[in-house]
Amino acid sequence: MIVHPIPPVHDENSRILILGSFPSVKSREEGFFYGHPQNRFWKVTAAVFGETVPVSTEEKRVFLLRNHVAVWDVIGSCDIEGSSDSSIRNVSVNDLRRILEHADIRQIYVNGKTAYKYYLKYTKNEIGREAICLPSTSPANAAWSVEKLVEAWKCIKI
Repeated sequence: MIVHPIPPVHDENSRILILGSFPSVKSREEGFFYGHPQNRFWKVTAAVFGETVPVSTEEKRVFLLRNHVAVWDVIGSCDIEGSSDSSIRNVSVNDLRRILEHADIRQIYVNGKTAYKYYLKYTKNEIGREAICLPSTSPANAAWSVEKLVEAWKCIKI
């Protein structure tokens, strides 16, 4: 069983919440979201918000907060082999009220079908909020180019 090691990023000005499934091995090692160099999350969100791509953990945190974005994951702990979403078992979820009671979140987005599956299964009824499923920025989603991802992610509205 691996417990999610990264605290959520949010503040009282956060207006949108982006949820992943569970951090990759590389993200867990780095101690921050979307740490794998091949993950396109930072390139895509920077393009959507018209900014340069943040590099350091602090730049990424500041970028998210400046753009009123909260980030966390649906899963709080699970059994997982490496970074393989398909191997996820024995799920317990994060309590999103930790963010929702602190910020005026107007829309929830999930990064990929795995996050969406677990959101629908465990979280939606608990918090009574819909989420919009965006195509995954993971390198495993090779069918989607950065350009195609940016177009799909442009639906994000604050």
